Amino acid sequence: MSAKPFCAGKLPADELARLLHKYRFADARVLAGPAIGMDAAAIRFDKRILLAKTDPITFASDEIGWYVLHVNANDIACMGGVPKWFLATLLLPENTTDADRVERIFADMAAACKQMGVSLVGGHTEITPGLDRPIVVGAMLGETSQDGLLNLADCQPNDRIILASGIGIEATSIIAREKEAELADMYDDEFVKRCKNFIHQPGISVLRVAREARRAVPVRAMHDPTEGGVATALHEVADACGCGLVIDEEAIPVLPESKLLCDQYNLDVLGVISSGALLIIVDEQHKHNLLKHFHEQKILAADIGYLTRNPGERLLRKEDYTRPLPRFDQDEIVKLFK
Repeated sequence: MSAKPFCAGKLPADELARLLHKYRFADARVLAGPAIGMDAAAIRFDKRILLAKTDPITFASDEIGWYVLHVNANDIACMGGVPKWFLATLLLPENTTDADRVERIFADMAAACKQMGVSLVGGHTEITPGLDRPIVVGAMLGETSQDGLLNLADCQPNDRIILASGIGIEATSIIAREKEAELADMYDDEFVKRCKNFIHQPGISVLRVAREARRAVPVRAMHDPTEGGVATALHEVADACGCGLVIDEEAIPVLPESKLLCDQYNLDVLGVISSGALLIIVDEQHKHNLLKHFHEQKILAADIGYLTRNPGERLLRKEDYTRPLPRFDQDEIVKLFK
């Protein structure tokens, strides 16, 4: 009897954990290797730490060169590092790929590299049978100091969880771009244009927010919600540090455009891809100073909850009602493509 096939989206967390445990191998210089919730690998090189991350763009079909740079750079920043060098594997569909399309992708990558001070140092490009859209897989290398490395495993019970920039930013842009024709019949041009531009404003990069957080207070760890949204990202935080958590649902910042589009397509905003948001875990004594600094820098942020000692406690509270925090192994945005 064959095993049941997996749905589109992230590999289920328990299956991934099993595989990582079974096939794990690392030498003594690997300070942070593969694990649930780990944003990037960390490898010691003399007095510096090399950070390495790979992530694909599979949902978006427009400006994928821009997307891929930022989602990979975000994970380097979450580990306390600075993105430096980038490689891209670009897989292009047959029959619909021409020179103009390829050049647009390269131009978008180059623009994002220039913005971040990152060098494009290599990769691979091919026309691939069986694809209906371009797919780009990025690999970002960055660096940090030994005392600058952040790790979710260092989080402690009673630490506060700060969410910056609002959830659903990336999903908002994807929905507006993939469903532009439908939305044009329901909303004015300015609204659709604004939602499409969410990739740039407020933007999917967390580099500035991560930098400002570390300027303000000692940060325990950071994590960016991507596939599976903020709910899955919170589970990943808890998995990585062996803690539970209690989250105030009403405290989670959601931009009105994101809420409206998710409701329009019956998507749970807690489970949509959310690059642009950043989870920042700090000791309770530092939360007020961090929120004050973010307010001064005009960065949207909120204290959304805390870690607990019970690893099995994953709760979402709204007013007087408490329910288990949902986990989305399949991102809600997948519903758009069915």
